Amino acid sequence: MSTTRQASRKSRKIAAIAAGILVVGVGATYTLASWNDAEWVWGGADGDPNVGTSSFNVQQNASAPFTTTGWGDFETNPGDELTFTAGSLTLTPGDTIYAPVALQTSADSVAGTVQLQGAVAATGITVSDTGGSLWSAIRATVHTATGATPPAACTAAGAGNAGWTTLVTNAPLNTVGNATQTLAADAGSVQHYCFALTLPAGSPDTLQGRTIAPAWEFAATSN
Repeated sequence: MSTTRQASRKSRKIAAIAAGILVVGVGATYTLASWNDAEWVWGGADGDPNVGTSSFNVQQNASAPFTTTGWGDFETNPGDELTFTAGSLTLTPGDTIYAPVALQTSADSVAGTVQLQGAVAATGITVSDTGGSLWSAIRATVHTATGATPPAACTAAGAGNAGWTTLVTNAPLNTVGNATQTLAADAGSVQHYCFALTLPAGSPDTLQGRTIAPAWEFAATSN
């Protein structure tokens, strides 16, 4: 084979390889030059998040006359202090003492319902009632009403008058309220409660000098 013919074949082979490279190169160039685009969306409203959960929060006020101040959260036992009428630490048989409290949702809360639970011992409070005799003897009555103000004062003269509904009637301290109450959203309603505790007439002398500290829970559920 002549030197000229070998050179010709070698040239054709180089040309073929170069052509292959050119094809691959064209393909690669085409891929790198393709256009890319993307579209995104997010759960927003006027620049703020637009997906989230509601809030449910009930507040209480144990300081009559239940104005716009005095509302707060007391979510664990023993909670806020009920202010009973005079003589609450010097009961004699036949005496009854009274204390009010009001509930409402907070300003950014959804609506819900609430039910009074039976009393339990206040956490962390030292009492003097060996054997629980005074606790067992005391009888509770609880009234409720809805409105900006209660229908009557939570006193001997006012408790149980027209407008009040009775949830617990002369029952042991651990008695649960017999109905639920509705709380409107966004502090839209006030639910009043009047607690009356009685040391029954005829209670034995062995109950002298004792103290107890009952604590009640208002169990609330959002609508």
